[in-house]
Amino acid sequence: MASLMVDFIISLDGYASADGWPGFWGMEGPEYLAWLDSEGEKQHTSLMGATTYRLMSGFAAQAPDDPGFAALNNMPKTVFSSTLQTPLTWQHTELVRGDAVEAVRHMKRNTAQPLRTLGSLSLCRSLLTAGLVDRFRLVVFPVITGATGQERIFDGLPDIRLDLIDSRTFDGRLQLLEYVPTVLDGPPAGNS
Repeated sequence: MASLMVDFIISLDGYASADGWPGFWGMEGPEYLAWLDSEGEKQHTSLMGATTYRLMSGFAAQAPDDPGFAALNNMPKTVFSSTLQTPLTWQHTELVRGDAVEAVRHMKRNTAQPLRTLGSLSLCRSLLTAGLVDRFRLVVFPVITGATGQERIFDGLPDIRLDLIDSRTFDGRLQLLEYVPTVLDGPPAGNS
């Protein structure tokens, strides 16, 4: 059975991106980039929605020799969309038109290769809400983008308890936090 990880990079105030800021908020460093390029980070199938597919496949086409995109080009990818048409231009990409939650549930049961999301906030929200996510990982960048931030990561999620299983600091400033998520029906009863 495959495991599923939702994987986000975020600003300290919980945004996925910010208008006018460069990728990684301009704060990626050699230690973080080496970790991204490590072999263990490449052994999975990337899951994404149509918007992320369009963005990332465009970047990959513009920088085919970039080591980060070369690795992503060669790994298996699944995109969930009712608007994209086959054939897809990004190599090793499968298009799924049906219900993403049911498709991922099937993938988890019938494959051994780990699954990991790439961006795609609405897909991640659906998978978390359905209780399909085994790991929830954030890399927190030390910036606050309150005025320019876009795509709030946590909006629209149910209540979720997170049990920390790993943490690490990259380049003395980026914080990786990895959790096992448990979707809750509501706030836990407190001790009164």
